[in-house]
Amino acid sequence: MSQTIKTSPSEATRQAKIGKRVVDAIKPGDRDQFLWDPEVRGFGVRCKPSGNKSYLVQFRNSHGRSRRVTIGRCNVLTADEARREARVILADAQRGDDRAAERRADREAPTVADLA
Repeated sequence: MSQTIKTSPSEATRQAKIGKRVVDAIKPGDRDQFLWDPEVRGFGVRCKPSGNKSYLVQFRNSHGRSRRVTIGRCNVLTADEARREARVILADAQRGDDRAAERRADREAPTVADLA
């Protein structure tokens, strides 16, 4: 079912076709755990130590910087819905759009309270 891949000395990741059974089988650990889908490169699931699980996509922007975008919580989206959204995000990244940078800009934008 899974294959261990070392991406850095502190982070071991696994690969498996992401579906409901696989997501439900992920158990929280003492740090974030990642499970990557072999079908769509960069699409995966993150399980936090609290037990919260979310779908995400990781890619490199046009400047070569690694970006990670959370697609949604696993209890809200199905794996197939999240996989479709991951493909859209990856296609946008190929065209030069950086959804992670857009989200950061939205967070840093002045609020109505700041303007008033």
